[in-house]
Amino acid sequence: MRERSQPYQPGQTAPFKVSRSKIELYMQCPRCFWLDVRLKITRPSSPPFNINKTIDELYKKEFDVHRKAKTPHPIMTDNNLTGVVPYPHADLDTWRYNFTGIVTIHAPTNLHVFGAVDDVWVNEAGELIVVDYKATSKAKEVSLDSDWQVSYKRQMETYQWLLRQNDFTVSDTGYFVYTNARMDMDGFGDHLEFRTKLIPYTGKDFWVEPTLEKMKACMDGDMPEVGESIMGGPCEHCTYARARTELTLKALQARKS
Repeated sequence: MRERSQPYQPGQTAPFKVSRSKIELYMQCPRCFWLDVRLKITRPSSPPFNINKTIDELYKKEFDVHRKAKTPHPIMTDNNLTGVVPYPHADLDTWRYNFTGIVTIHAPTNLHVFGAVDDVWVNEAGELIVVDYKATSKAKEVSLDSDWQVSYKRQMETYQWLLRQNDFTVSDTGYFVYTNARMDMDGFGDHLEFRTKLIPYTGKDFWVEPTLEKMKACMDGDMPEVGESIMGGPCEHCTYARARTELTLKALQARKS
């Protein structure tokens, strides 16, 4: 059984683990991040997306066949990625595992930063290519055009930064293997049909280290005020928690009167 991590203690000398998702949490709301790392009070979790997880695992198996054979996957040749193949590395399984991932100790903050990548490819120049699998089902073609998908882009940029911190040469261009379950079929019949699109994305990881420094300052400081989301606008989780607390207090007062 995996041991539950301990909350952060200001001034501690041991490196404190922060995952790629914790970086994203801070980007969304410093208060929610502070409550998580300092008090282990987490946001309500959503149900697991088991179909998406299954697709991820099947993609990994599929690309691993070509990794072992040192051949390009058809999606690479179909998209004219000459000389690109799945990257073989002894630590790939560790990089993919959620609770280990690619690791670096960020010396200025003493943060143990890690993130689990879906896949890594390599080009003819020896540059590593970060690859992320995404799955959905919608009527229109998949893209990265929605505002909320900035989290996907930051995810890829964090992985690129982590690999660079481990002294790998990394291409600025990563790829999303984005598959979409068709909704225009006549019926289900125990079968889903997908259309998969390879979407290139040019990452810029310049924001990662300054963000880690801000995260560390947040961790060492007092709890941020409600709704201080650095993404703009109030945090919906903080807003809900405040409204729920106010309603509870009003209900208690009403009972006493």
